[in-house]
This record gives sequence, C-alpha cells and structure tokens, in this order.
Amino acid sequence: MVFDAVTDPAKLSGYFTTIGGASAPLTAGATVLWWGEVPVEVDEVIDRERIVLRWDGSGSQGKKPHKTRIQMDFRPLDDGGTLVTIMESGWQENSGHLRASYMNCEGWTQMLCCLKAFLEHGINLRQGYYSSELRGEPAREPEL
Repeated sequence: MVFDAVTDPAKLSGYFTTIGGASAPLTAGATVLWWGEVPVEVDEVIDRERIVLRWDGSGSQGKKPHKTRIQMDFRPLDDGGTLVTIMESGWQENSGHLRASYMNCEGWTQMLCCLKAFLEHGINLRQGYYSSELRGEPAREPEL
C-alpha cells in the first residue's frame, strides 16, 4: 500500500506532485515527469523494497545541472506499518548545492508527512500549504 502510493502516478499526484501530476508509473528504466515539468529518471524498482531515482539537483547557480540520486527504502514493521527512508546523495560541495540539499531534505520530509496523511486519512496536506499551489503553480525554491 505505501510502496504503491509512491509508484502509482494517480496516488502520487494526490499528495506530492499535486500540480502537474506524475506522468507515468515508476518503473526501472523509465523517465517520468513530476509536477508536469521535472524529469525523473528511474534507475531501480524492487517491489515493496526500494526505489532509486535521479534528477537534476538544484543549486547549480546557472551552471549545467548536476544529477543527484534519491534512494527510497521501504521496510515492513512488526505492527503492520512501513518505515520509509529517503536519502538524496551526489551533491557538489559548494554553497548552492549545500542550500539545495537542505531545501530538498525539507521537501522529502514534507513528502513523507503528506504520504502518511494521504494514506491514513485521505487528505492532501499540500492543499493550502503552498500559496503557489493555491494558484495552480508548482512550489518553487524561494529567491534570496
């Protein structure tokens, strides 16, 4: 159930990629669009265990985008729940990527909170959270 809520584009679009959606299921070798415009390369999918993705990490400050690797692991718990861990790696060591890594860490934390609320209560926490989404636009990194 938890794994499916990440790989199924209709479900993912209900709590995370809410503006623009997810273009296709996460299957190994595919490139899907999240939020209607962000290409996500799917490297590995092990049913109910792991998803490995790559995308252009932000923070390149006008330079050629740099790919980061996202690994999501799903572990069943004794109480019937699922522990989901997400690690994004491959950041370059500069101030732009350092800032972007913290922004993405915040984004993945929000994704997990939204996933839980969506699965357990059928609600979309992102609705109303981002003022841009109220206007029908994807959330963006704030300008400094």
